[in-house]
Amino acid sequence: MKRIYDPPEPDDGLRYLVERLWPRGMKKESVKVDAWLKEVAPSPQLRTWFSHDPAKWKEFQRRYFAELNNNPSAWIPLVEAEHKGNLTLLFSARDIQHNSAVALKNFLLSRIRRQNP
Repeated sequence: MKRIYDPPEPDDGLRYLVERLWPRGMKKESVKVDAWLKEVAPSPQLRTWFSHDPAKWKEFQRRYFAELNNNPSAWIPLVEAEHKGNLTLLFSARDIQHNSAVALKNFLLSRIRRQNP
């Protein structure tokens, strides 16, 4: 995981932007992104409700995980990519501990662990 504003590194592997909105101030042609996965991001309603409020973090994750469970076609490509090598989830939030990419990483890790006992 890293902020999209940080420079790419050789060990990033495949780089996926996991935001519904394109990051402010970034030109699409100047960013190294292998894919922009809008559908894996939280719904606009959930994103607005959360509003990056750490006090809502636990409930945000619960609601976001429910959305992800109802939309496996959005996140299965990330699990498949992880099996092939490194991947980096890109996000734009300033809060590096309470954002949808952190929640998505936690969700994906739980799925990967279930597949690899």
